[in-house]
This record gives sequence, C-alpha cells and structure tokens, in this order.
Amino acid sequence: MRFQQIAGLCLAAFTSLSAGAAVRAEPIEKRATSTTTSAAASTTSAVADSSCKNGALTRACWSNGYSIATDFDQKFPTTGNTVTYNLELTNGTCNPDGHGSRLCLLINGQYPGPLIRATWGDNLVINVKNSMQDNGTSIHWHGVRQYHSPGMDGVNGLSECPLAPGDSKTYSFQVTQFGSSWYHSHYSSQYGDGIVGPMIFDGPASSNYDIDLGPYLLSDWYYPTAFQINSITSANLQAQGPPPNADTVLINGTNKNANGGGSYNQVTMQSGKKYRLRLINTSVDNYIRVSLDNHTMQVMTTDFIPVKPFTVQTLLLGIGQRYDVVINANQTAGNYWFRANTATDCLSANNFYGRAIWSYSTVTAGTPSTSEWTQPSTCLEPQAAAPYWVQPVPSGTFNTVAKNLDVSLTGAQVVPGGDTITVWALGNSSMNIDWEKPTLQYVMDGNTSYAPQLDIIPTTSEGSWNYWLIQQETGIPPIPHPIHLHGHDFFVLGQGSGTYSSSVALNYATPIRRDTATVPGAGWLAIAFNSNNPGAWLMHCHIAWHVSEGLAVQFLEAPSQITMPSTSAFETTCSNWDKYYQTAYWKKDDSGI
Repeated sequence: MRFQQIAGLCLAAFTSLSAGAAVRAEPIEKRATSTTTSAAASTTSAVADSSCKNGALTRACWSNGYSIATDFDQKFPTTGNTVTYNLELTNGTCNPDGHGSRLCLLINGQYPGPLIRATWGDNLVINVKNSMQDNGTSIHWHGVRQYHSPGMDGVNGLSECPLAPGDSKTYSFQVTQFGSSWYHSHYSSQYGDGIVGPMIFDGPASSNYDIDLGPYLLSDWYYPTAFQINSITSANLQAQGPPPNADTVLINGTNKNANGGGSYNQVTMQSGKKYRLRLINTSVDNYIRVSLDNHTMQVMTTDFIPVKPFTVQTLLLGIGQRYDVVINANQTAGNYWFRANTATDCLSANNFYGRAIWSYSTVTAGTPSTSEWTQPSTCLEPQAAAPYWVQPVPSGTFNTVAKNLDVSLTGAQVVPGGDTITVWALGNSSMNIDWEKPTLQYVMDGNTSYAPQLDIIPTTSEGSWNYWLIQQETGIPPIPHPIHLHGHDFFVLGQGSGTYSSSVALNYATPIRRDTATVPGAGWLAIAFNSNNPGAWLMHCHIAWHVSEGLAVQFLEAPSQITMPSTSAFETTCSNWDKYYQTAYWKKDDSGI
C-alpha cells in the first residue's frame, strides 16, 4: 500500500447528471479568431457545406468547411484557441457508495476528477501538480492521437520520467479529434485509487440530439486500495488463480451499497427530447454491460470514431472503451433503472452491481419497478459498428505480412534484482520499463541499444500498413483482454474464438475502427494501422493487473522523425525523479506502467 497517514475529503462523488449537468472544472481560456486548415489533405469523397452550422437538427455540421464527413486523421481545424486546466493530485479519502471511507488519490480534491473539455482544433494546456505522498505519476490522455506531440502521451518509461512528489508538469497538445474519452494515471495500477477523469472534445456527430448529458463514467470499485489488490492479484497469478472480485460498480462516482447506504446517480428526462450520453468504462478489471429499461440506445461513436448509427438494447464496454449514444425519452413517464452490470460472459466478477435512476420530469423521482432487457452472452464488441468514414484497408496481404503477438503466461524477472515469477506476456515477453530512462531518452541520445525488457517493435516505413494477429493460447485461463493502442486508432479486421486460420474471411472494406478492442478468451484479434504518427507508442491490455504484470509492447515509429518535447523540461522532470527515487519509500515492484 502506497500511502502515509493522510486526511482529506472526496468531493463531488455524488453529483448527478440531472438536467444535463456534468462535473467539470472551469477552464482558463484564451480565445483567438483565426481558423486554419492542417496541411494534410482529406481523402473523403464527401464535401462539407461551409454554411452548415451545428445544432439540434444538424449535428453532422460543424463550421468553416468541417463536418462529420471530415476524417480527422486526414484533416482537422486549427482554431487558435487555447484552453487551460490545472490539476492537483493529492492523498485523501472518499466514500463513493456509503460503505465507508477508504484511502483515495484525488484530483482537485474530488473523485472522479474534473471534466476536461475543449473544442476540435483547440490547443489544450493541462498543468499537473503531484502533491501526493509516496507516489510518482504520469497522466495519459486516453485515445488522444498526440499527433506531432508524442512527448505528451503521459506514459512513464516511454514518453517521460514519472512526476515526483512536489513536482509539476505541463502537458500541451492540439485537439485533432472529437468525441468522448478519459484521462488517467499510467503509473502501475494507481488510477484504480482515483486518478481518473472524463474528457470531451466538442465536434460534429452522426446522430441528432437535443441535450448533451455529458460523460457517464462506469467503474468497478474495491474497498481495499488498488495497490493492495494488485499485490494480491500478483500473488494469485503464481498459482494461475483469479484476482479478487470487485466490490461494486460506480456510475459517475456513486452507487448504493449492498446494505442500502450511499446514493444513486439520478438523471431527469423531458418527454420528447433526445439525450446524448457519453459512456466510458474506467474500470481496472471488469467488462461492464449497460442498459436503460424500456429504452433503446442509438450508438453514434465507438471510442473517438463516428459510426453509422445503429440501435441496441444493451451495450458491452471493455475497459477503456467509449460509446456515445442517443436515448430518446419516448416512453411512458415514470422512473426507470439504468443498469451497469459486470459481464460474467467476459469472466468479469463483482460482488454487487451498478444502478442509476432515470426519471421523467413530470413524475416524482422514486425507486423504479421496471424490468431489464434480455442480456446477451457474447463477449465481443458490437459488430454493427461501421465507421462513418469509409477508409478501406489494403487487402490480400494479411496472411503473408502479418506478425504475431501471442498472449501467454510466462516466467520473467519483472523487477530489478527480483525473482523469476509468472507474469502476463504479449509476444512471449513481459514488458518491464525503466522509469529513469524512458524510450524517448534513447531516441534523443541516438542510442539504439534498447533494453530487451522494453519490448520495442519497429513499425513499417512511413505510410505503410502494420498488420498484427494477437492470439491467446488455449492452455491458459481464457480471459478476454481489452487491447488498447496509443498514438493511433486501428482497424479491426476480424475477431474469433480458437486459433486463427488463413481461411477466415477478414473485413478489409468496412472494418470496425477504434483504439480499444477485445482479444476473446482462447481466441484471436486481427488489426491493422497505418504508420502515420512518429513516436513511441504503447499497446497493452487495459486490465490494470495485467499491464502491471507486463502484458504490453511498444511500437517505435519513425524515430528520426519524432517531434521531441522540450529537452529542458524533459530533463528537469527526470532529474527531479532521480533525486526523489534515491530515498523513495516505495520502489518499483511491477512493470511500472
């Protein structure tokens, strides 16, 4: 456990989303009026109407020639606006479901952390101060491409050294995407103790709606600390046993506990209105399936990618995945359960379930008596999620050029001077980064003698495609893994159970596109991404215990073309960390990420 004697208060944990409110910190904004276009040319055949303005009936529109037809990997606006946030990380306590206070790590005194919101094309500046005791940190902006800003990715051991207690860092990058996501610590399993918050990048949408309800964070929650659970899980892995069950599921940081304490998140709807809801799974271990009784959900994004809208009754979210949905308040006025259940078909396990109450404005809010939709039993992403932008992947080459990464259990020395223990591996090796010497330090020094435990894989040349088959062996516990790639989204060419065969027909024409997808238990995942963003990019399982046990690799893309962060700022952070770590109470005892 990485805490000293502490005191504090978990603030804003019980804030509801009534009438579209969302927890947020007010930004400091500097506004300019100029708008320019990136040098990259758009490949989409659709042309935006420059006079079309975004509104309740025209969400596909944006401004200045940009719209939902604009693939942001090809073209994005530059607004000239700068939006600034200040985040301070502290030790504290919180009690999100009324079970009792526990040690937490807080952002600006609250859990979850404040909403970060900017507009497509803005410059986003986030000042992070680490005021925690006995905890280093780095903050990752999940799903953010970090185009020409790989030093801002927030992964200690790759893009930076950890931020020492008492130190500060400024993250700065352009918002080249739009949609919903979250930010979190990338320092071991630390985010499970509270270093997490939502992000919204405003832009066009593929479905119309009246009211934006903002982010809906879904998370498993443990009464012990994440570091305690991580330690127990590591010990259990030696006997190939499961991790402990989570204790409950939180919805925007709150729930009632099994004994009736705590409070439900509550949302008020007006009949006839359409509501945008931004679903985000911020768990450390659990797949979560959500639904709203009697109401369907129209899906319009997968992660940051707009899709051709499709309707579902229930929706499965792997860790790190996001869906923006539209809910039509067109049912009989009353109170309805919003359900967030751990997905047992994904081998997720929890001692309790998540609930919220959604009420029509013409009735008195009260306990619902509604019935849930029939629950599916397939641990796969929705296969109907066709990207709005048609960008085919070059076909006919997968079986000849694809490289394999096997998910397995292996024995590895995962800490300096440590014992050989059983850990998760990707590609038959287990990642073990060096906090004191990040990958970008190697690149700055022109040093290509990368330590083997960094698991560095070079990408193809600029503009070429990378094809990867991730196969899980059948002889290990068949646990689904949510695989997340930094610096890119990827195209899901196929998923399936058993061992991949070259006879399987892959989808090159209209593949699902996102930044987090599932390797099924005892199954395979085939993905592709283009080499179009120089940097050092992590790919990892987003189950916190698994990545802390080494289930990750990193892609080094066009090192000679990487846009480096400020050398002085980079070196100052590393120098401060080196000084702190010499006498740090807690030493590195896992992969470090």
